[in-house]
Amino acid sequence: MRTLALALAATALLAGCAGAPPKEEANYATLSSNQFVNANYKAADALLTQLNGRLAAEKPLIMATIVNIDALDQTSTLGRLISEQVSTRMSQGGLKMLEMKLRNSVYLKRNQGELMLTREIGEVAQSHNAQAVVVGSYAETSDMVFINVKVVQPQTNFVLAAHDYVLAKEGIVRSMLLQR
Repeated sequence: MRTLALALAATALLAGCAGAPPKEEANYATLSSNQFVNANYKAADALLTQLNGRLAAEKPLIMATIVNIDALDQTSTLGRLISEQVSTRMSQGGLKMLEMKLRNSVYLKRNQGELMLTREIGEVAQSHNAQAVVVGSYAETSDMVFINVKVVQPQTNFVLAAHDYVLAKEGIVRSMLLQR
């Protein structure tokens, strides 16, 4: 009886030490289920589907920074990260995405990113032999962010593909919109 009591006490102590299971460390794989990453990847996938067979495989595309629709010369962490994720996904989809941050001749506004206005797109694309430029904008409301991305042929300004989507303006998205 005494042995049984000791065994039960030891089991209870060991169970108490076990506590809650350890939390899984946050990494990109575990965070990729976040609505933000998924929405941006779905937007890029929609562009890729529309572009299927319309672009030359050997010529690059340029990704411009997604800008605030109310101030086209301004962006935020949100706009810069959307640009990065859309570019990444399009590259994963087989397109040659030219990394503009490594180029000296692109206009970089401090703390903004690669901003390209209509008048600059043709010149930058021609100098880098890009067949298209991915551009976009976002608009904020009190609880949503509306995003538009387009693939534009710089020689003609024709839109080759376009996609609109909405993000809930929850904690992560809201924090990326704050100007620093």
